[in-house]
Amino acid sequence: MADMYGSDVLSGTARRRRPEIPVVEASRDLVIEDSESGFCGAVVGFDRSRDGEFVKLEDRHGRVRLFAMTPAAFLLEGRPVTLRRPAATPRGPAVTASGSRKVEGLRARTARAGRIWVEGIHDAALVERIWGHDLRVEGIVVEPLHGIDDLPALVREFGPTPHARLGVLVDHLVEGSKESAIVAGLGGDVLVTGHPYVDIWQAVKPSAVGIREWPVVPRGEDWKTGICDRLGWGEPADGFRRVLAAVGSYRDIEPALLGAVERLVDFVTETD
Repeated sequence: MADMYGSDVLSGTARRRRPEIPVVEASRDLVIEDSESGFCGAVVGFDRSRDGEFVKLEDRHGRVRLFAMTPAAFLLEGRPVTLRRPAATPRGPAVTASGSRKVEGLRARTARAGRIWVEGIHDAALVERIWGHDLRVEGIVVEPLHGIDDLPALVREFGPTPHARLGVLVDHLVEGSKESAIVAGLGGDVLVTGHPYVDIWQAVKPSAVGIREWPVVPRGEDWKTGICDRLGWGEPADGFRRVLAAVGSYRDIEPALLGAVERLVDFVTETD
């Protein structure tokens, strides 16, 4: 009779080889699942920080979240995989974060006399994130104002001319607001554009930062502090780092901000 247990049942069992976790290239629109949270979505981008590399996933409701690309952290068709960022392959002319054609081998031109002013450091950082390449091509300097209450006096001091035009980006520029009264009648060589949001954070699409919508903060309460309290983001400085890290291109911002900045760039460079 055949020995179904082998010649020696006490000699030990054969060691099973641990299955290897496959490495998968995280190509755009690949649908994967985060094994820890169960969040399932398509790959829409990547981000990198001192804590490592992250992948952006967008679910069917349009919510976008960041996940660390650690080994065996994702499921593909129910099986564990390790994601790898695809190697960059040129596909025609490269484009900038603003969607314009990228100038290869760029050497920034000498700064022109015209300027673009924005309300604060956060505004300047977001404008640089999206339009930085374009601004260096055109030689446009962006300067933060730290508020616009003294804007008319600052414009007079700058002395705009047809060859030194001034563009100003203003938060919460809506009819009847304090801001709309301040920017009235600044002259033909000054263009003021803006967006309807209380703060430039709000001009970032909620889905880009992984929320359904921006919380409502009552009037009289500091907006950034209120947002961070309601979302559990810590201090405003921590919140802005989160917002800035979530912005990769013009697709992550609202059209109102996109159009406002593009108009300012065109206005300042029209002297050419």
